Amino acid sequence: MPKKHRKGGEKSSKHSSPNTSKPTLPPQNLEQQVLRMFNSQPGQSFSIKGVIKKLGVRDKHSKDSIPRILFDLEDTEKIVRLSNGHFTSTKESAYAEGVVDFVNSRFAYIIVAGMDIDTVVTAENLNNALDGDRVKVKIFGTYRKTKHPEGEVVEILQRARTEFVGKIELSPNYAFVVADNKKMHQDIFVNLKDTLGAENHDKVVVSITRWPDATRNPEGKVVRVLGKAGEHNAEIHSIMAEFGLPFDFPETVVAESETISERISDKEISSRRDFRKVTTFTIDPEDAKDFDDALSIEKTADGLWEIGVHIADVTHYVKEKTKLEEEAFQRATSVYLVDRTIPMLPERLSNDLCSLRPNEDKLTFSAVFVLDENAKIQKEWFGRTIIHSDRRFTYEEAQERIETKTGDFAEEILTLNALALKLRKERYAKGAINFETVEVKFKLDEKGKPLAVVPKIRKDAHKLIEEFMLLANKRVAEFIFNMKKEPERNTFIYRTHDLPNAEKLQSFSVFAKKFGYELNLEEGKVSRSLNQLVDAIEGRPEQNVLQSLAVRSMAKAKYTTSADPHFGLAFTHYSHFTSPIRRYPDMMAHRLLQHYLDKGKSVSKEEYEEKCVHSSEREKRAADAERASIKFKQVEFMRDAEDKAYEGIVSGVTEWGVYVEIVETKCEGMIRMVDITDDYYEFDEANYRIIGRQNKRIITLGDSLQVRVKATDIDKRTIDLIFADQKNDTRAKKATGKRR
Repeated sequence: MPKKHRKGGEKSSKHSSPNTSKPTLPPQNLEQQVLRMFNSQPGQSFSIKGVIKKLGVRDKHSKDSIPRILFDLEDTEKIVRLSNGHFTSTKESAYAEGVVDFVNSRFAYIIVAGMDIDTVVTAENLNNALDGDRVKVKIFGTYRKTKHPEGEVVEILQRARTEFVGKIELSPNYAFVVADNKKMHQDIFVNLKDTLGAENHDKVVVSITRWPDATRNPEGKVVRVLGKAGEHNAEIHSIMAEFGLPFDFPETVVAESETISERISDKEISSRRDFRKVTTFTIDPEDAKDFDDALSIEKTADGLWEIGVHIADVTHYVKEKTKLEEEAFQRATSVYLVDRTIPMLPERLSNDLCSLRPNEDKLTFSAVFVLDENAKIQKEWFGRTIIHSDRRFTYEEAQERIETKTGDFAEEILTLNALALKLRKERYAKGAINFETVEVKFKLDEKGKPLAVVPKIRKDAHKLIEEFMLLANKRVAEFIFNMKKEPERNTFIYRTHDLPNAEKLQSFSVFAKKFGYELNLEEGKVSRSLNQLVDAIEGRPEQNVLQSLAVRSMAKAKYTTSADPHFGLAFTHYSHFTSPIRRYPDMMAHRLLQHYLDKGKSVSKEEYEEKCVHSSEREKRAADAERASIKFKQVEFMRDAEDKAYEGIVSGVTEWGVYVEIVETKCEGMIRMVDITDDYYEFDEANYRIIGRQNKRIITLGDSLQVRVKATDIDKRTIDLIFADQKNDTRAKKATGKRR
């Protein structure tokens, strides 16, 4: 019976013949059910009628038994009667600490470490907690819609942020800032005297001065004006501020970097292994300015190959307990947005002292391998070195030598490539996964306007460098791990990657099957099966969709002091050693490796685990900011793109719409359910599809569709699509964004 009719139905039953049916449950079972209800919701109180309603008791015998059961439970002190006559459990409420994930304006999840199921908190029980806040939550029951634990925020332990980025809207007497953050569901009130001269619809950074309460919006003041919404610099600065990325280095840090001498003393040179007379070069992107790795190659007397993987010796210049070190730790990684790099180290270090520029003596930390013709390691050595790079290659120049077999250093590059191919073949044979997700970059004009979306194509030159970096990272980790035996192993920084979540992998398998691909999920067979899939989809329209979803089904790699395996690479032990100019964990790896080479004792595992957690969090922040900047440019590009039909591939299906990736531009947009006008479509969650109620048309993952751009929203970074054969009278070229 529909819920809205239940009350009337129950009233009419009073006028029917008396209910003489037997109790639905034996008295003992009913008592257990009553107690279970109270104990599952400590802190909640119920009247006698409330208990009857909550349990759904219908028969007269059971209803009449409830008061007696309640008084018996009170006598045994399992429940207590309150002054208003209601009853509540004597069991203490369960409390937990977690982080708010504010799903929408109606409710949030509290993510508690160690708990498999998140706790639901409705908006009225959040007590002004915002997305990302760390809170204490009282768990009092089960959320009826999802069967998750339900609770109430009782204390805000730590605010995730005190500043928000958004668009300011000015009125004669006040202003509001509409936050860009989709999980900030309240506008921020700003007094007109605190707008810092911002004009209507400027992008601004607002600092919270008063947190929200039950009746008021949060209040704040503008601390930075970023510029007009929609303009390139304003939007990029908005992304930087949204993710808490630094705009500049503190003056003290820059000043400290300028005091470092570039002179390399004879004493320093004599303490290092000298590679300056060995053929050495770098291979990097054309626009790179910081060269933190170089390769050397030399044939040994017995016909083997000595390959040196030389990494900028950043820790020689960045000493512990300095301003430079503190800033590097806080940033933890360089961030690469569409139009700029936000470096971990000041330019004096990243582009000058530490950069392995050609024709200059440079200090390095190296992993040196003697390889036979099958790329098998015969000897290895780790330590501090000095090099003199003979040549700076771009990837394109190195690739030209691989393909034409001509040009300076062609023989050396061809030899390195042949060895790299054998190293890669061995990795894949051992179970490494060959994911090649398509990345894009933008061709921008002088004002930052996107002129073209260009897929990044990885060729052998890219893979050559990658293979030797992987070798160095792997062997450094194994070297440290094998220095001592349990329980006295040396603390080190590992890069680990857990086994895929079985449920996610199963969902992906079902998805892949819809394209005609079978996955073998038996233990030990997953990696090989995934690689077979990668080979099968290469060059096909569904390649990018399938590979992206496959990556999403994998666990996230992280930094940790636990020497666990790396599933994706099929390495027992792995670290990050090869990019200390742009990654703080690599600096830690350098310091620890030298410490143990000098016979130092193992360092504090707890201290370094905290640094690992921080580095992993900063890495995620960087990745999120990079994706946001790419999405912004994709939306801007499609806003100004030609109004025409595009071929698209269905990349996602939800109850509110169909996600489509446009093949030509690799931009993803959504056809909203409300914009599908040929029928009413129902969402078939189990099969990743929607089905027309009348026409029975099925739209599912991987389908090819012809679409047009209906509207773009720079603020929300969204692209709305419609079917190409629909009328497109509502196409909106300019960004929109009404105050919520």
